Amino acid sequence: MRKNIVVAIDGYSSCGKSTLAKALAKKLGFIYIDSGAMYRAVTLYFIRNEVDITNEADVKDALQHIELNFHSRDYESHILLNGEEVFEEIRQMPVSESVSEVSAHKMVRHDMVKQQQRMGKSKNIVMDGRDIGTAVFEDAQVKFFMTADPKIRAERRFNELVSKGDTVTTLEEVFENLAHRDYADTTRVESPLTRAEDAIILDNTELTEQEQLNFALERVEPFLESSSN
Repeated sequence: MRKNIVVAIDGYSSCGKSTLAKALAKKLGFIYIDSGAMYRAVTLYFIRNEVDITNEADVKDALQHIELNFHSRDYESHILLNGEEVFEEIRQMPVSESVSEVSAHKMVRHDMVKQQQRMGKSKNIVMDGRDIGTAVFEDAQVKFFMTADPKIRAERRFNELVSKGDTVTTLEEVFENLAHRDYADTTRVESPLTRAEDAIILDNTELTEQEQLNFALERVEPFLESSSN
């Protein structure tokens, strides 16, 4: 009888985690869950409602009023915040500048991890984020840790923003934002970004999207064979 398989993809901002995760899920016929979008949606709610991240009571109350859901088209996850489609808005700089602080909050992380674990039950999934292989699914069959040269990451993110019509943000601002997020993600007390001991390092600085997909498939396929026996 086939067992459920979890592929966990962690790594730094703008390393192409979601690009790989979506392509891998599509190729394998798995469910793709964008954990980063969940933290971004919470951040957007906090910004809109002027939630004081330093006030525990405010944070607890806000989380009780946040309902997150996903719907998928062609393996592109679109997140709903209290029924509202916020896929585009959560990718803008105001959210990017605050998401590390919000996602570092213990109460927020605990709430999101519970939701993520619930989504992963009884399904073959690919999930990307910062602590999927170390906190959410420590027993995931396959774990990847993605990295790339910081300058390349900044260029990719800047080009993505420009393609979506953002002509205000500069490359320097994006580079500084990524540096800030790297520091915040790796030094936070609650579930810091770190490579699981059994995670496979995937440095895609010089890889095409197809090459990184091939790299991942070669390492996932043995588990597909064993799970069907």
